[in-house]
Amino acid sequence: MSVADVLTLLALALALTHFSFPLLYYLYLRSRWLNKPWDIKKDPSYRPRVTIIVPTYNEADLIESKLNNIFEQDYPKDLMSIIVVDSASTDGTVEIVERWRDKHPDARLVIIREDIRRGKAYALNNALKHVDGEIIVITDADSRWASKDVLSKAVSWLSDPTVGAVTCVKRPEEKGRLDIEAGYRDFYNIVRIGESKKWSTPIFHGKLAAYKKDLLIEIGGFPLDIGSDDSYVATLIAIKGFRAIAVDNAICRELVPKKGYHMWRTRRAQHLVQHFIKILGLLSKASREFKPVLVAEAWLHLFNPWLLLAAATILFYKALMGSLTALAMLVAGVVLLILKPYRTWVVTQVYLVIASVRNLWTKEIAWEKQEKS
Repeated sequence: MSVADVLTLLALALALTHFSFPLLYYLYLRSRWLNKPWDIKKDPSYRPRVTIIVPTYNEADLIESKLNNIFEQDYPKDLMSIIVVDSASTDGTVEIVERWRDKHPDARLVIIREDIRRGKAYALNNALKHVDGEIIVITDADSRWASKDVLSKAVSWLSDPTVGAVTCVKRPEEKGRLDIEAGYRDFYNIVRIGESKKWSTPIFHGKLAAYKKDLLIEIGGFPLDIGSDDSYVATLIAIKGFRAIAVDNAICRELVPKKGYHMWRTRRAQHLVQHFIKILGLLSKASREFKPVLVAEAWLHLFNPWLLLAAATILFYKALMGSLTALAMLVAGVVLLILKPYRTWVVTQVYLVIASVRNLWTKEIAWEKQEKS
């Protein structure tokens, strides 16, 4: 067998490994866990005191509707408080919050002003000093809870003493470029719920992330050195033996940027890569139920994207050297982009590769504000 044949076979093996692992993992979660009943005993009437933290930076166009969305929840107002922690906004965000508070005297709302923007995790830790609830809920200003009972539903899962953290499933308000965002969410919502029914998921959403206060304080709050602070603290809680779950009855809507969509996706990928690199050193502490999920997700975010890049690089080189087989494989790969699932997957891998490289010089802890639809 010639060297050229070996390279072709290597490229094929890398591509098959790249696509087969996530497909098998997805099918395993979907067939084995997705349709199983939750083994969680939750009390729908559970109503602890809840503190909702909204970190803001130049959210003048969104903050009023966000506060309305929170205040319209059917959760008892006397058991719900809101903390808006603003990181040096320059567009009048705080003034809008103050006017909203004046119009809603029955709302328990605290405003924290930061003079310097240091990133979301710093702002959240600052807000933790003022929390008076048993449950802490983090939510981004650029999101909307899809119904008036989302908060009640999410909190009810925490009535089970085995559950330490809960997050929503996300649905984008817009499909995103080439329908990528919608396709991405369709796939990953199934994965998140499947992992949660198995035991826990290591990926949480800042649109709604609820934690038991004592556990959050015990692990030291939010990490300042990575961007995926919500996922990281949820994973630490799961490693401590409590479940961290994404639930299918708490739905959040997410705004998609009008401009800079690809940079937005790249930044999110950067934060997840940072998260899983940091988690690698904790794998030995994870439970028997949780460790396979952590290993699978770490592989998918840190290593698997590079197999596709390596396969494409080899085939491109072979095609330049005159290999019709390599050229045909590359052309087939491009033609398959017309298929939405394949296109969504490939573009996501590109984001992860770019994110891994970009992390070498910037972690995007505090990023440039983007206009969202």
